Amino acid sequence: MSATTENLKTAHAEVKAEITRTDTKTGLLLAFVGAVLAGAWSVARDLPMDLPAYVVGGLGMAVLVAAAGLLLRSTRPNLRGRHGFPLWATLTAEEITQHAAGRDLAADIAGLSRLAVVKFTCLRRAVDLTCVGGALLIVAALITVGGGAA
Repeated sequence: MSATTENLKTAHAEVKAEITRTDTKTGLLLAFVGAVLAGAWSVARDLPMDLPAYVVGGLGMAVLVAAAGLLLRSTRPNLRGRHGFPLWATLTAEEITQHAAGRDLAADIAGLSRLAVVKFTCLRRAVDLTCVGGALLIVAALITVGGGAA
């Protein structure tokens, strides 16, 4: 086996591992955002708040919902993909063998890398939105505590 083939196999495994890491981070952040939304809703419902606290808190909740939407988009399966399970599910056993024999690892690496970048970009934006949403919820809590809500 040539050095190029070995390097391609290593790069292919690395990209697949990065997709897995990104999906894991996405799942954890989605659980965190859900917990923050549920907790903020539970706390806010029992507190007497004035209009500024409602507005800022509502914006924080909306930003967190947007973050959850980005996270869900990142984990949405791509059933129209050129590789992976959807492709294998459409082929016969003989076609799978033929496809595997002519497999172009460089093309797979390029396709998977593009997928990884899209997933990573969604995750990064969701992290940014989660920070903004959390900050807005903190501001709403400070307004409520110090704002003289009756």
